[in-house]
Amino acid sequence: MALEIEVKKPSREDLNNLGVRSWPIWEKEVSAFDWFYDEKETCLFLEGDVEIELADNSKVKIIKGDLVVFPKGLKCRWNIKKKVKKHYKFGD
Repeated sequence: MALEIEVKKPSREDLNNLGVRSWPIWEKEVSAFDWFYDEKETCLFLEGDVEIELADNSKVKIIKGDLVVFPKGLKCRWNIKKKVKKHYKFGD
């Protein structure tokens, strides 16, 4: 079974319920790199434009305002087209 990235536009209530504003922030300049998720990551993109390339060559676009869940075990390639700033949390 293929692992899938979940992307949605969260409501203010969703963000409050998750406690997103208390999560750490990660920033990264325009770049490209391979990544492996050894645990689930949930994040809210505050800035950026990213294309995630999956093993089957499909692509997932992520932009400012997206709430994204990367599943444990996912291998992918990040292509950051515009600087990223995101809140993030590992685990469930």
